[in-house]
Amino acid sequence: MAAQFTQFSVIEGSLFLVWIIAVFWPLVYSFRHKTSFALSMTVGLLLGYLVQVIWTLMYNLDLVTIWLWDDLWMRPTEAKQPSGWITFISAGFLHSQFDATHVLGNILVISLVGIPLEQRLGRQRFAAIYFIGLIGGSIAWFLFNIESSRPALGASGAAFGLFGAYLAGWPKDEIPFPLILIRKWPVFYLALIYFGLEVVRAYSTYGLERPSDVGHMAHLGGFILTYVMLPLVARGGPVPLGIEDGGPSSSSEVINRLKRIKQQMKDLSEIGNPWESQNYELPKHLRGPVKSLMESSDEPETRLAWMEHIADISTCPDCGGKLGVVERSDGPHIQCSKNPERFNWP
Repeated sequence: MAAQFTQFSVIEGSLFLVWIIAVFWPLVYSFRHKTSFALSMTVGLLLGYLVQVIWTLMYNLDLVTIWLWDDLWMRPTEAKQPSGWITFISAGFLHSQFDATHVLGNILVISLVGIPLEQRLGRQRFAAIYFIGLIGGSIAWFLFNIESSRPALGASGAAFGLFGAYLAGWPKDEIPFPLILIRKWPVFYLALIYFGLEVVRAYSTYGLERPSDVGHMAHLGGFILTYVMLPLVARGGPVPLGIEDGGPSSSSEVINRLKRIKQQMKDLSEIGNPWESQNYELPKHLRGPVKSLMESSDEPETRLAWMEHIADISTCPDCGGKLGVVERSDGPHIQCSKNPERFNWP
C-alpha cells in the first residue's frame, strides 16, 4: 500500500487526504469538544462513504487510475503479511460503494444503540468498546477465512459489538429501534434476536456451505468480544452494571426520576468543591471545570456531565487512582474507583 501512495497523482493524493479528514475529524472533534462519540462516528462513516463514491465515479471516468480501497480492505491471505495489520482497523471505516444500505444499516445501529450505550459508559469507555468490537470482527473473519482472499469491510463488527456490550451491561434498558414496529424494545430482546439470526446465517454459510456476501463471523466476533470485555471496560464507570432504571431516554419515567433526584440533590455552594472540602489542594488544571461544576450544575444531567469530565482529566488526590462517577438517589457522586471511602463527593 505504501508503494501506491508514492504513485498518487495530485488528485488522488488530495482525495485520499479528504477521506482521512472526513472519517477522523468528527472523532477528533468529539474528544476536543466533549460531544457524542457515537454520533461523530456515524458522521465520519457517512462522509467517508461519500468520498468512496466520488473516488469510484472518478475512477470510472479515468480521472484517477489507482483503485485504493483494495489495499484497505481486510483480506485474510494478505493480512498475514507484516504490513497487513492495518487492514484489521481500516476495513471498519470502509463500506461497499455500490450498496448504500451497507453503510446506512450500520449507521442506524451505531446511532440508535450506540448513543444510549455511550450515556451509560461515558465517551472514552464507549470508544474503547467500539474499537474492541471492530477489531473482534476483523479477527473472527481472519480466523474463519484464513486461506481466503475474500475481503471484509464495513463497521458491522463494531455495530454488533454494541449489541454485545449493551447486553452484558444493561440488558433491561429499553431503546427505540425499528424492529417490525418503531418502538422501545428491551436491549436483551434486540441483542439476542440479532445474535441468534447471525448464528443461523453463519451455520448456513460455513456448515451448509451456502454462498453469502455477508461477513457473519465478523458480526459474531464483534458481539462476543465486547460481551466478554464490557465488565472490564465499564469498571469504575459512571453507571453501575445491571442497574434497572429503564435506560437513558426521555420517557416520562426517567423525567420523573430526574425530578426526584433534583429535589434530593445537595446545594454544592454550601459544601465546597470536591478537593478543598476534603482538605486537598485543587490542581490548577481543574480550577475551570470545578468552577463550572459548582456554578452550573443545578440539573442532574449537567452535574453528571461536569463530573464525568473532571473524572476523565484527574485522579484521586488520596491514592492517585482513577476517578469514577456514580449516580445515586441524591444525584451523581464523584469518587475514587479503588477506595470510594477515601474520596467521595458530595
